[in-house]
Amino acid sequence: MPERLDPENPSPSALGICAATWGAIGLGALLTFAAARLASVVVAGFETSWHWQHVAVAAANALFMAWSEGYRGFQRRFSPRSAARTKWLLHHPTALRALFAPAFVMGFFDAPRRRLIGVYALTAGIVAAIVLIHALPQPWRAAVDVGVVIGLAWGVVSFAWSLRVEFAAAGYHASPEVASELRR
Repeated sequence: MPERLDPENPSPSALGICAATWGAIGLGALLTFAAARLASVVVAGFETSWHWQHVAVAAANALFMAWSEGYRGFQRRFSPRSAARTKWLLHHPTALRALFAPAFVMGFFDAPRRRLIGVYALTAGIVAAIVLIHALPQPWRAAVDVGVVIGLAWGVVSFAWSLRVEFAAAGYHASPEVASELRR
């Protein structure tokens, strides 16, 4: 069931409009850039010869990443929360939130302690995975990255859809999980 938070909803200021726009465009651009960058790695992987085990790993990884990263990670969790934080930022900007709007939208600050731990742990895990996968030779790297590209592309689409849903809702469709609001 959608959470119907209805905090004081002041009219958006110019700072709020700029911050929310920067947050949404910044996050969307980051996800799009990552997907495009990895897509070029996948394309380069097709220049090498593939065997049945490469195809099997690529297919299994594509399905797994579509489900785990795309559906469960982005569509069910990250995108709705990030869209809600974007909407919240529209009405509650500060200079710091506006300057670092994409990081705020992603939950890197001004979030509950549990969420902050999760965001930073996930980021550390992603960085470690990038380092490990980068060391793989082709076509193994492409076989792994094909799933990541699918997950990231799903993330771009689900974030755009979540923004549409969130900004159409009267209150908040998802919780923005903003620490300063939880202390009130």
